[in-house]
Amino acid sequence: MITDYNPPKPIPRLRGAPLIGNTFEFARNPLEFLTRLQRQYDRLVQFKAVGRLITLTLTPEDARHVLQENNKNYRKSEAYDVLKLFLGNGLLNSEGDFWRRQRRLAQPAFHKQRLALLVEGMNQESAELVARWQHHNPAEPMLVSEEMMQLALAIVTRSLFSTDVKNRLGNLSESITVIIETAYKELFNFFPFTRNWPTPRTLRFRRAVAKTEAVIYEIIDSRRQTPGQVRHDDLLGMLMETQDEDTGERMNNQQVRDEVTTIFMAGHETTANALSWAFYLLAQHPEVASKLRQEIDRVLGPTNPPSMETLRELTYTTQVIQETMRLYPPAWIFSRQPLQSDQFGEYRIEVPEARAVLICPYLLHRDPRYWENPERFDPDHFLPERVKNRPTYAYLPFGGGPRMCIGSNFALMEMQIVLAMLVRAFDFQLVAGDKVQPEPGITLRPKGGLRLRVLPRQKSESARS
Repeated sequence: MITDYNPPKPIPRLRGAPLIGNTFEFARNPLEFLTRLQRQYDRLVQFKAVGRLITLTLTPEDARHVLQENNKNYRKSEAYDVLKLFLGNGLLNSEGDFWRRQRRLAQPAFHKQRLALLVEGMNQESAELVARWQHHNPAEPMLVSEEMMQLALAIVTRSLFSTDVKNRLGNLSESITVIIETAYKELFNFFPFTRNWPTPRTLRFRRAVAKTEAVIYEIIDSRRQTPGQVRHDDLLGMLMETQDEDTGERMNNQQVRDEVTTIFMAGHETTANALSWAFYLLAQHPEVASKLRQEIDRVLGPTNPPSMETLRELTYTTQVIQETMRLYPPAWIFSRQPLQSDQFGEYRIEVPEARAVLICPYLLHRDPRYWENPERFDPDHFLPERVKNRPTYAYLPFGGGPRMCIGSNFALMEMQIVLAMLVRAFDFQLVAGDKVQPEPGITLRPKGGLRLRVLPRQKSESARS
């Protein structure tokens, strides 16, 4: 029987310079470069960067294919080697059977009933920030991005380790900054073999990792030495207690260290950036801030802290957070390495030539095919009827498929609490002359930090009346 054979169509490929391809275009301004490709191509496009052929996907259907339907054909790409330098083999980086076992062991710590134990600590840290901000001179602009980084660090510290180690971990701020800054630079290092060279930057990075690791190991060891004497309703306690249902095995110290470090480092950086962007957007859209504040006042009243029950009623607050992460997703891009050649409709990516497949939430979240007025900040994008009519993978703030971020509920709960507590107490205004731009690195953060004027609510409202 003779059948027609339709060979795969060649994937459109961008022209580039000899050897380096499109490396410098991509590295110089990734958002501008990728947005230009989105405007020119409908589904797939390939380009060369850092010696690799990269395939950029541009539709929710292809994102679903890579992350869910054919996820076993993909592993984390070589770009994640940068993160392994300090996160180790935690859930973000591990693969295969080891990842599945670790995910199964860690999952119970993030069930909503366990997360409910962390609400009080989040409330207390937020309340302390409110009290401190009440004494701030409203005429002086505040570096809100740094404030959010410190608050998120305090919350993840308390959630992971309770309160007994807060002072010890607070001394790690400088080391954490060094680690994050080095990781940003290494992301576009065209000569990755130089990571092992004893340069001043490398040595500074190694000292920062060693210092952070030593403190975390010290905490784990102290818990191991006093098992059962004190119950710790924190994430570390949950991770150390959980055991494999089939074998009865628990995580060893190295595994606990890697998971704790992943939660500790990734958990505060992404949340802090999302909160910073939320206050930036609210400062530009007073009508949204007013509607948000009305909901917070109605649900929480003037002084009540959020609870697991009242958080469910803060629906518009949740929409504001979702819309913020649509426009400025902290995890703005991620990549996968195909293990075998794969078919995308009439196109085919060929292994080993194709080294990485990019999925870019920043692009998907702003695609006019799926979003009405995509550049506009509009929390009504997340009304239930609109969500129902949109492809699921058009919105990927926490990834998708089996490897969707395990801490998504933790992050959403934290952002709800912080947003409710601060918006109830303060108004936010842009600083005249400041130009705020997104800086795409490992996460999407405000370039150079975000300054805002923070005014106690009663003063700002009386000034407008």
